[in-house]
Amino acid sequence: MTAAMQRLGEPLTLARDRRAGQAARRTVRERAAEVVADPDLLDDVELMAAEAIANAVLHGTGLIRVTVVVVAGDGRRLRVEIRDDGPAGVDADLRRRGDHGRGLSVIDALAAEWGLEQSPRATHLWFEVVLP
Repeated sequence: MTAAMQRLGEPLTLARDRRAGQAARRTVRERAAEVVADPDLLDDVELMAAEAIANAVLHGTGLIRVTVVVVAGDGRRLRVEIRDDGPAGVDADLRRRGDHGRGLSVIDALAAEWGLEQSPRATHLWFEVVLP
């Protein structure tokens, strides 16, 4: 079964920059607020978006593209997708820091479903939450 998708706003395209990532996170929250009334769920969506975008900024290459959609199928869900042009080399300084490496764990704990597809030329991370 193919689920129908309704895009909330145009896809965001941003440089791998911390400030751009912060603005994108806020934009994801604003778009999610079009269909999510629960402030706690909005907080969760914003946190997961922040973690996913931070991963793309820190570990990806090229431009980052963020899309927010409503998926209609067996039930309505909000889906956020983050894409970049594939993994960068490993940064030894980031590996030594203790404040990195928890982003996917946060998404795993909060999302109804999520996925990560990665190749040398593309990374696609997505997560969904159930809409009440």
